[in-house]
Amino acid sequence: MNSITEIKDLSNQQFIEKYAKQACVGLVGGTHFIDQSIKKHQKKITSHGKESLWSHALIFNEIRQDGKWWVVESDLEFYKKQMRVGVQENRADKYFDKALFSNIAILDFNLNKEDQNKIIAEALNLVALRTEYSIREIFGVLFSLTGKNRNAENLLAQENSFFCSAFVQHCYNSINLDFNKDVSTKHLTPEEIFATDQKCSITVLL
Repeated sequence: MNSITEIKDLSNQQFIEKYAKQACVGLVGGTHFIDQSIKKHQKKITSHGKESLWSHALIFNEIRQDGKWWVVESDLEFYKKQMRVGVQENRADKYFDKALFSNIAILDFNLNKEDQNKIIAEALNLVALRTEYSIREIFGVLFSLTGKNRNAENLLAQENSFFCSAFVQHCYNSINLDFNKDVSTKHLTPEEIFATDQKCSITVLL
């Protein structure tokens, strides 16, 4: 089991700026009702039987010329007159508000530069392909949580679509790293990434 370092005296921004590294996995726990629902449904697979802390997964990319950390993720972004649905790049600033994102975890698998590049290359490839966010597959995940054969294919799987944690696993497949070998890519939840048996350092902001 991986050791977990808990941090309590930093802001979300300070935490990300201190611990983020390229190709590290980020997990966040949102306070929106959709995030709360995702966390609640994962209590069936937590080790303690309580709801999960995590509702979303992403990959840290790099600090750009603007001096900001950027992430790659599959998400739903809603604005007043438009929305973005699917794999996209965003500033990590969106996770700085503690009232909206009460918990953050960063998983560092101590990857070499070649593996980091493979993960980021695949993530950016999915951005370029305009890969969609699959709400339908989320229902397939919820259905799978009631059964035992979670290594099977998602019954509601779609082509060129990934929800957040499936996107992260797909990118890590490029270096043959499975977060949970008993769960297929399109069934994988943020909680199962957090509970991975793969050796890594896990730092959590509570």
